[in-house]
Amino acid sequence: MKSKVMVTAFSHPYLKQELERAGYEVVEAFDIKYPELIKEISGFTGLIVTTRLKIDQPLLDQSTSLKWIGRLGSGMEMIDVNYAESMGIKCVSSPEGNRDAVAEHTLGMMLSLLHNICTANNQVKDGIWLRDDNRGTELGGKSVGIIGFGNTGGRVADLLGSFGVKVLAYDAYKKGFGGGHIIESNLQDVFLFSDIISLHLPLTTETLHFADDAFFRSFKKVPLFLNMCRGKVMETSALIRALEEGTIMGAGLDVLENEDFTSYSESEKEQFQLLAKKNNVVITPHIAGYSHEALLKMAKVVLLKLGIV
Repeated sequence: MKSKVMVTAFSHPYLKQELERAGYEVVEAFDIKYPELIKEISGFTGLIVTTRLKIDQPLLDQSTSLKWIGRLGSGMEMIDVNYAESMGIKCVSSPEGNRDAVAEHTLGMMLSLLHNICTANNQVKDGIWLRDDNRGTELGGKSVGIIGFGNTGGRVADLLGSFGVKVLAYDAYKKGFGGGHIIESNLQDVFLFSDIISLHLPLTTETLHFADDAFFRSFKKVPLFLNMCRGKVMETSALIRALEEGTIMGAGLDVLENEDFTSYSESEKEQFQLLAKKNNVVITPHIAGYSHEALLKMAKVVLLKLGIV
């Protein structure tokens, strides 16, 4: 009997092809919910996940045959990695696979906000032609603060090199990475000198609501604020206050604290509407690392780390 792998999210066909080539039976369950997964997991040797399902201790206790978990993308906050590894289950992620996509999306957010691209586009489509009101600001010569200098933060810094910017990069767990246009910095310098601040942090107990009122009120300038990592790294109410108080110039968000609109409370609906009506806020639906190319690269990285290819 073949060992079985469950793929719980849409993935590049390469993933299934190579798993089958390696002798696995692949079950694609893109819409499976947690209660179903906990009932079915015992028969599977491998599990491919994204951020949709929580792989916690109760589920892992039912995973009597599980040998490995592959995460398509970056961030392991949905997986109890310590508990899984204590059971002999190998856990791998693939941030190398989507770092280029996230970096390009981050750059696109910067340029869109600086040059009023979304606002001007919407106005023109409504028959409004305003040139002076939509005069842009160039990225060149600015200081960009990057908080979190892992795979994606580092790739953003690389792309910015051709724009003549100064990158002020901070990482609590990484040192000795500065050079050229990248200046290894502390948080105080990021807050004092940045024209743009971009978050590229994992979601942990340390980074939950990292961007709170104190964070936004620490800036000397009035920067653009970007969040391309996890919604819960940012406190939505603090972000709204920063926008309304003029602490930040605008915001580019690929993530929200709650990305399930159907579950919104009245206060969450009110907060979202406040963000949505602001011309200086651009929001995309968690697609920064979701390019066509990234789907293939993430699959390749996961399989390589698992020793399957």
